Amino acid sequence: MQDFWAAMGLVLVIEGVVYGGFPNLARKLASEVLAMPEGALRVAGLVAVAVGVGIVWLVRG
Repeated sequence: MQDFWAAMGLVLVIEGVVYGGFPNLARKLASEVLAMPEGALRVAGLVAVAVGVGIVWLVRG
């Protein structure tokens, strides 16, 4: 459970850096996400999940 909370903390740090350091980039990315079709977002999300699981598997393996 500690690993889960550490991972959540790192997600917040990364998002905070993007929003705090590059707010114009964050707005641009958000508008591009809104313009993407639902199918493309779903595929991108599933790919991100697969890559994340693969990274955790390699690191923890």
